[in-house]
Amino acid sequence: MNIETIRREALSLPVRERARLAEQLLSSLDSLTETEIEQLWFQEAARRAAEMDQGLVERIPAEVVRQEAQALLK
Repeated sequence: MNIETIRREALSLPVRERARLAEQLLSSLDSLTETEIEQLWFQEAARRAAEMDQGLVERIPAEVVRQEAQALLK
């Protein structure tokens, strides 16, 4: 069974069962070692960099983000 099949089946569960499954999956991450967590962050950074290189995401200048964040805090 591949991850896409698991995802589809999980999303078809009733809300309470999905919530219970999500809680179990998230709590399973608590047992990761620091090395495993670091590796996951490197993979995520590589994925995001690839998305930017492929033009799949919109780059937003830091100044724009800062201004929008400040506006939300007012």
